[in-house]
This record gives sequence, C-alpha cells and structure tokens, in this order.
Amino acid sequence: MSVSAVAFQRWISQLAPGSSTADVCRQSGVKRSTLAQQLVRGKVAETTVVAVARAYGRNPVLGLADFDQYRELAASVAPPTDAEVLSQTPTARLLQELLVRVGPQPAAAAPLPSASLPSASLPLGEQPAVRQWVEAIDDGELRHRVSLAAGIAPQNYSAQLSANRLTPELAVRTAREAGVGLRNGLVVTGLVTAAEAGWPPSAVKDALGRLSDAELTLLASERLAVLGRSLKRQEHDERASRRAWDHLA
Repeated sequence: MSVSAVAFQRWISQLAPGSSTADVCRQSGVKRSTLAQQLVRGKVAETTVVAVARAYGRNPVLGLADFDQYRELAASVAPPTDAEVLSQTPTARLLQELLVRVGPQPAAAAPLPSASLPSASLPLGEQPAVRQWVEAIDDGELRHRVSLAAGIAPQNYSAQLSANRLTPELAVRTAREAGVGLRNGLVVTGLVTAAEAGWPPSAVKDALGRLSDAELTLLASERLAVLGRSLKRQEHDERASRRAWDHLA
C-alpha cells in the first residue's frame, strides 16, 4: 500500500511550509522524476515518506503515522519480543556469543577477527530477515489470518515471504495479527531502523542473555543449517551457469 498523493502534499505543506517539490527532493535525496511519477499516479510510496520525514527531522515511524492507513503506528509502542529480536540478530553475532560462553580457546587456535563480527551496538538485522521474523511470531495460523485480513491469496503472501520481503502494509498487518508491536514489521522490512521504531539499544544483548546455553546452541545450529543449504544451492546454480557458458563457448 502507498499513501495518497493528495494526503502527501498536505503533509508536506505542514512539515515543510513553503517548500516546492524540487526543494523536497533536494533535501530528501528522492529523485525528482520518481516523486513526480508518484504524484501523477496519485500514490506515493512509503519509502518516499520515510526519506522525506528523515530529511526534515521527523521520526519516520511518526511520519507514516500521520497518514490514515498507518495511524495506529503512533500508539503502538510495545517493545519487541525476544523471538523478534533474535530473528533479526545476525548469525555471526550468535556464534560470537556462543564462543564467549565456551570460554578461552586453545592458544594454537587462530583468533576470530573481531572486526568481522557484528557488535551488539550495531543496528539490528543488518540484512532484514523477514521470513525469520514471521516464523518467530507464527502461532501456526498467522499466515492464514493475514491472508484473510488482507484479502489476498495465501500463495501470494507465501511468495513474498519466500523472497524474504513484505510490503510495509502487509508487514504491519502481520504484526497486528500476531499481536506484536506494529512498528516491528517496518523494522524487519528495513523501511525504518530499530532505533527509529523504539527498540532498546541493548535488545540483542538482553535477548541473548536470556537464552540458556542449550537454546543458544540450537538456534545457532539451525541458522548454520539454513545458511549451509543456501550456500549449497548457490554453488549448484553457479556450476550450472558455468556449464551453460562453457557449452555456448
């Protein structure tokens, strides 16, 4: 879903009185042609609203909340659950925590380059993991409820998840149907940052600290298994591509 062009222009007149379309584009970094096309179509993308809100010092979540379809975002301040936080925690960070708990490594072992491991102080979910988030909050019927509420075919919703993406409107609707903070859906899609959505800076550290050694080990092993399958598929595709090029040559 996008916001109405009329509502967007009214919003801009309040956010930046006297600013022209060119001024807004120059300030926000949004291409003038892109905004012009959206205004002509009568629909402005959420990404544009977020970029403009940031440029003019407005929290992008609250900027979206200025529009009717996202009005609930203003009041949705529930903190993320541990499951949500962990779904967005990079696998490398899980392994780092696991190694810390194991204790000092043998002197002969080469130390891991700490610079390559995400720090707890870095933004959550450097690469948004939409599917992991949905799986973390799914009670078994979530996908069905979202499909019904959104009026879309279940296979269309599943297709977005398979591609590891959701539209902002569907992400918010998914959060609503799961009973979690609505802003969390925007975080996992990468539309806004965890900080902008009000996630505590210590969210990763706190969530990891509440995991037992067994739970942490199982979570890390599951992530590695998924990563292994993904890399195996990638290597298979690369080999197939090389064979095809060799055949053409």
